[in-house]
Amino acid sequence: MNSEHVIRRGVLAIAFAGLLAGGTYAQSQDPTPQQQDIQNDKKDIRNDKKDLAKDRADRNADQRDINHDKRDLSKDRADRNADQRDINHDRRDLNKDRVDRNKDQRDINHDKAQLARDDKNFGANSAQAQADRKDLHADRVDRNKDQRDINHDRRDLNKDRAERNADQRDINHDKKDLAKDRNQDQKDINKDKKDLHKDRKDLRHDKRGH
Repeated sequence: MNSEHVIRRGVLAIAFAGLLAGGTYAQSQDPTPQQQDIQNDKKDIRNDKKDLAKDRADRNADQRDINHDKRDLSKDRADRNADQRDINHDRRDLNKDRVDRNKDQRDINHDKAQLARDDKNFGANSAQAQADRKDLHADRVDRNKDQRDINHDRRDLNKDRAERNADQRDINHDKKDLAKDRNQDQKDINKDKKDLHKDRKDLRHDKRGH
């Protein structure tokens, strides 16, 4: 075997090895469409898992908010119910004071009529007239006191109604927050699960190559 033949065989071997290496390099640098689809599917799945984990973390944080809202809701309801009891109590007081005030007014009207009769029959300076004036004064004092009680009860009633209404607004606000936090996060989680399921299905399809 002469040297020329050896050199020719060496050159051919080197060229063949170069072709093999070049093909392998080209294959690694330029994936087939199927390989590209598989890589994309895996990337989508990783992203879906990240989104799902993030939404679950959001859901857990919102669950803490929900628990806080539930406590607020319970407290606001207790406050609202206490205010309603105060309102009912104020109404009873107001009705009672009105009854007392009306009775005092009837007593005053009666004393006035009695005083007029006694002035006419016995004179303005008579013992009967003086007693009537004393009764009239006492009844007016009672009537004025009852009127002050009525005014006080009205203020209490208005204040308790305002507090009850504020508590009811808080209750409505807490209910909205509760529903919003719970529903939105569950929607996000359900959507991410669907995306993940779809991307896994695409991956299986692309791996089969059809």
